[in-house]
Amino acid sequence: MDKTFNPSQIEQACYQHWESKGMFSPSGHGEPYCILLPPPNVTGSLHMGHAFQHTIMDALIRYRRMKGDNTLWQCGTDHAGIATQMVVERQLNAQGKTRHDLGRDKFVERIWEWKEESGGNITQQMRRLGASADWNREVFTMDDNLSEAVREVFVQLYDEGLIYRGKRLVNWDPVLLTAVSDLEVVNDEEDGHMWYMRYPLSDGSASLTVATTRPETMLGDTAVAVHPDDERYQDFIGKTITLPLTGREIPIIADDYVDPEFGTGCVKITPAHDFNDYDMGKRHDLPMINILDDEARINQNAPAEYQGLDRFDARDKIVKDLEAAGILVETKPHKLKVPRGDRTGVIIEPYLTNQWYVAVESLAKPAIAAVESGEIKFVPENWSKTYYQWMNNIQDWCISRQLWWGHRIPAWFDEDGKEYVGKSEAEIRTKYGLADNVALKQDEDVLDTWFSSALWPFATMGWPENTKELDTFLPSSVLVTGFDIIFFWVARMIMMTKKFTGKIPFKEIYITGLVRDENGDKMSKSKGNVLDPIDVIDGIGLDALIEKRTTGMMQPKLAAKVTKQTKQQFPNGIDAYGTDALRFNFAAMASTSRDINFDMSRVEGYRNFCNKIWNATRFVLMNTEDFDTGNKGGELAFSPFDRWIWSRFERTVAQFEAHVADYRFDLAANTLYEFTWNQFCDWYLELSKPVVNSDATSEAQKRGTRYTLINVLEQLMRVMHPFMPFITDEIWKKIKPLSANTTQVPSIMLDRFVSFEASMLDESAEQEIEWVKSFVVGIRNIRGEMDIAPSKRLPVLLNNLNDVDRQRLENTQQYLTMLAKLESIEILEKTDEAPACATALVGEMEIMIPMAGLIDKEAELARLKKAADKLVAEVQRTEGKLNNQNFVGKAPAQVIDKEKAKLADAQMQLSKIQEQQAAIAKL
Repeated sequence: MDKTFNPSQIEQACYQHWESKGMFSPSGHGEPYCILLPPPNVTGSLHMGHAFQHTIMDALIRYRRMKGDNTLWQCGTDHAGIATQMVVERQLNAQGKTRHDLGRDKFVERIWEWKEESGGNITQQMRRLGASADWNREVFTMDDNLSEAVREVFVQLYDEGLIYRGKRLVNWDPVLLTAVSDLEVVNDEEDGHMWYMRYPLSDGSASLTVATTRPETMLGDTAVAVHPDDERYQDFIGKTITLPLTGREIPIIADDYVDPEFGTGCVKITPAHDFNDYDMGKRHDLPMINILDDEARINQNAPAEYQGLDRFDARDKIVKDLEAAGILVETKPHKLKVPRGDRTGVIIEPYLTNQWYVAVESLAKPAIAAVESGEIKFVPENWSKTYYQWMNNIQDWCISRQLWWGHRIPAWFDEDGKEYVGKSEAEIRTKYGLADNVALKQDEDVLDTWFSSALWPFATMGWPENTKELDTFLPSSVLVTGFDIIFFWVARMIMMTKKFTGKIPFKEIYITGLVRDENGDKMSKSKGNVLDPIDVIDGIGLDALIEKRTTGMMQPKLAAKVTKQTKQQFPNGIDAYGTDALRFNFAAMASTSRDINFDMSRVEGYRNFCNKIWNATRFVLMNTEDFDTGNKGGELAFSPFDRWIWSRFERTVAQFEAHVADYRFDLAANTLYEFTWNQFCDWYLELSKPVVNSDATSEAQKRGTRYTLINVLEQLMRVMHPFMPFITDEIWKKIKPLSANTTQVPSIMLDRFVSFEASMLDESAEQEIEWVKSFVVGIRNIRGEMDIAPSKRLPVLLNNLNDVDRQRLENTQQYLTMLAKLESIEILEKTDEAPACATALVGEMEIMIPMAGLIDKEAELARLKKAADKLVAEVQRTEGKLNNQNFVGKAPAQVIDKEKAKLADAQMQLSKIQEQQAAIAKL
């Protein structure tokens, strides 16, 4: 083996071997185990959220594959209607063209060309992460078979009256010129204004003052509402006001929705431009006057002087006109939630248009029942409450989008506007008995991307055909996804799968947390804190990282801020940490928390962990490669150390499997880390040296220890493989020929997972070796506290031993002498008078090291005083800083936290030194 672990030299070659040999496909044997990959956008690239979830999915797939299950990780990508159309439109814009210059068919052809050239970026990145998905079954939501499923579902739902076309309010993006889903709208708090306006009663007797954050919408007001119990306005209910600037008379109505405590208690109602007003408008049968066109300009329904103005230009003019007419009462600053399109950044308008809808109430009932009955289980369980809250208040689903890229709605219209729905024009003519001379035109809209995604569990398995995959892998085993798409995807998959197959789509739903940066902030390009998982794997220089983070930033100040932050955080860029370190970090992060902070220092720690495993393997090979390891027969005599590590390993296997079963990947990772680093590497490898290197041990004992070294390591690699696939496969290939593992497979990923062997548990050996460890640690602590060289051999006195201590001492004295580097071990009798000693305890037994001649008492006290004085000064300086209100008031929270941590560390170190001073002073 190479002296150092270099992941870049093994990862890609290893993965290519796996994929080329077809190791990711279902075996066809064992219990079916299936995971559906949440289809990433075909335009996308791997981000930290993807990498985190893909690591979890791959770990489960690799684990179940090794357990002998018939595993399928069904992968594919989503056509991402809006995102993909924007990518290609921008390419055209750069050439001075628009999609309209090409026409619909040519534009769609151009998108397909782009998809073939660049659409596989994210799946290539998934391979770099080690994803063992069945790429032979990779699908795309616009593939012919999936498109056929989409048309089949649409037509069936329409024929049952569950899809209909209607005019309702939607989220409208005036740049994209399409309706968008709630998921594509970002609501952030921004500074705005509240304008107060006086609306006069039509009879001139009085006026009502209303408040609004969007004055331009007053042109579409069709009522003023007050609470029915508001005593201030009882006499106004039923009267009318004359709407300023328009002259229209509108009624004053009473509705429980109005909050008497907010504003003036009078609310202007614009049903065509506000979702709450829309509901009130339906309750009171109010007219719905749309005053905007598709591009958010004032339309012909408004007075002539405002027509054609952009909505914000119209706002300015309306405010000036109201002020000039003496109608504007006052203007106040106001914080408000502003809805912006996540793609364009423009303010989204509630907009009244004709759209296609799914009536979901009847679909929701069996989907709710599937979770209530326990047929589908949320992990953690509390997310079921979120699911119920939405499902029990579900609204009809707007499924149409005004785009050219996507599944075109299978509906045609005749010249009179009558609609016909079928999978093709030919089918429609037959279905409805239409003659060839009846002109038909297909609907221009496409379906919401979430509509095709909702069919993912069964469309990917060949539905509407009755396929073997549908019988085998539906329902799938677990869905791994984020809480942010429970409504938009998870719930809709349950509804659609139950409706069209009668089955549930998956048995369990594991909801992951959101990956944030180390300070707990959401990763976003606008904040410049995004990390590319591939950069963490391969490394990236500072200049390249800055360029990556600031490219496309329009604001020079923001770019300068991000540059400064990046230089502070990564002064030398990002090191290459390799895939295994990143994956193990993700596994260790996978707790039940809603938010998970990504800390690069932890990735560095897990790279060190990989190095530790690599170096341990080199040690094992040096002590086994040219020796008899017991794999070909021969007597095996196991030392207490061998029996201890086997017992500890079996407990590790049991704990690991229990944690994975509970989806506690963080606990599973910590279990592996603790055993590998602290038990196997730090202790067992050291404990094995006296056995294999001593002339006093028999060949059977040496053979037993060498057998244990190679076989515990080989089995450990199999347990670790789901989390760290590359390093484990590389090590496994080196050590398997020396092990007792007789399976003939080309890769560790096809080897069997380790079976828990209860017969290998040895409580007695565990207790004895824990006693040895405590003994050695006690000696090491004394060396550290008294500044005694590690190489100096020490005389040890033992006091207050019980019978168990005496027996353990007899069994392990030769090992203790080697491990702790002891000159001698003497048991004090009760009548013996002990000299001045440094002491440590193992249970009630005292370990005593005479200090005479070992240290220069005065020199050591002088050294400790110097160190203590330095720490006292550090404590005083930090306390002064934290007591400075000017500093505390201005410094960021993370800076203050670091100072507090620094103070606590200095105080702890000072306390230890003071204890050492007291101990030495007694000598």
